[in-house]
Amino acid sequence: QVQLVESGGGLVQSGGSLKLSCVASGISVHTMYWYRQAPGKQREVVARLFSSGNAWYADSVKGRFTISGDNAKNTVYLQMNTLKPEDTAVYYCNSPVGDYWGQGTHVTVSS
Repeated sequence: QVQLVESGGGLVQSGGSLKLSCVASGISVHTMYWYRQAPGKQREVVARLFSSGNAWYADSVKGRFTISGDNAKNTVYLQMNTLKPEDTAVYYCNSPVGDYWGQGTHVTVSS
């Protein structure tokens, strides 16, 4: 059974940092994505980690967010720096292989 469990969200002031974690079971983390959904908006992908080790970022987070994976721990991370109020959202990890989703973790950035 595949399970993805996110953690690390919370309330942070503008300019602060958070590190999200997504622990996977039943599936590898070689290829994983992070999405977010802000209130009243569609879910959008913000970062992708590929099996090659390469990463892709949405323009809105490029230079501020870093996606990484630890295969030994079967965990993917999203380091978020210089957070802005517009980063406020529920963040989800996703395995595009099989289209599995976690339950999400809330991130709130206060101005």
